[in-house]
Amino acid sequence: MARKVPELNASSMADIAFLLLIFFLVTTTMDVDSGIYRKLPQMPDENQKAEVKVKERNVLVVLVNRNDLLSVGGELLDIKDLRPKVREFILNSKNSKDLPEKVIKDIPFFGKQEVSKGIISLQNDRGTSYRMYIEIQNELAAAFNEVRDEKSLSKWGKVYDDLTIDQQGAIKQLIPMSISEAEPKNIGGN
Repeated sequence: MARKVPELNASSMADIAFLLLIFFLVTTTMDVDSGIYRKLPQMPDENQKAEVKVKERNVLVVLVNRNDLLSVGGELLDIKDLRPKVREFILNSKNSKDLPEKVIKDIPFFGKQEVSKGIISLQNDRGTSYRMYIEIQNELAAAFNEVRDEKSLSKWGKVYDDLTIDQQGAIKQLIPMSISEAEPKNIGGN
C-alpha cells in the first residue's frame, strides 16, 4: 500500500517573493549618469538671417585632434594651460587688439560695465577620447566659474553659488558663458 505524502502549503511563497523584490528595490543604489549642463541658444526666427558674422579676434578656437592634442588659438597647449588662456580671453584686462572686443552694458547691481563679446569655439575630432573631451569641458567651465567667483567676491564678498538669483543673473550678464561647440569632424584624418 502506497503511503500518501502530505502536500506543502505554498500560498505564502508569492508573498515572500514579493517582499524580497521590494527589499532589493529599496536597498539597491543605481548610478545616475549626469550630463554636461549647457544652455542651448533659442531657435532663430524664420525671418532672421541664419548667418552671423563674428570678428576673428572675438573667437578663441579650441581644437582637439584624434591624438588628444590640444590647439588653442593656433598654438599647441597642454590641458593644464587651457584654463589660464581662457581666463585671459574672458577678462581681456589688457584691452589687447588680439583679445575680444568689449561692449558697454547696463547691468543690475553694477551699472554700466564693459562686457566681453568673446566666444569660445570648441571643435573635436571624431577620434578624440571621451576623457579628453570631458577634461576640456571641465577646464572651460572652471575658467568661467573662477572669473564669476572673483567678480562676486569683489562685489558681495561671497562666491557665485552663494549669491541670490538676481545677483547670479547680474554676474551671468557681466561674464556670459559663450561656448560654441561644433559637430565633431575628422580633423586628424582617418
